[in-house]
Amino acid sequence: MEIIGNGVDIVDNKRIKNSLKNKNFINRIFTRNEINRSKKLVNKTNYFAKRFAAKEAFVKAIGEGFRNNINFQNIDITNDKKGKPIINISINVKKFIKKKFKLNKYKIFLSLSDEKNHSIAY
Repeated sequence: MEIIGNGVDIVDNKRIKNSLKNKNFINRIFTRNEINRSKKLVNKTNYFAKRFAAKEAFVKAIGEGFRNNINFQNIDITNDKKGKPIINISINVKKFIKKKFKLNKYKIFLSLSDEKNHSIAY
């Protein structure tokens, strides 16, 4: 398997905590599914911080950033039944990857971690 890129992002949890006070921030950055899944959680700050970092790390890995029809809403971070983080991407992102890397089939790996002050995604 060929690796086409990797990305990493670290976030100051305090910055995300302050941003979460703004509903526009939440709705612009996170998908409806991510928002709904957060309602069951006590520590929403770290939950959202890890997802923010994951989206940033992903666009770094594909070498694009948030442009060319790729935005935060095109990337949904979830977990499987055992807790493993998963990136789900929109058709726009899939088309971008197909065009840029000439790939129809690929795997996306994600690792998330957090502490009191920081969250990181790789």
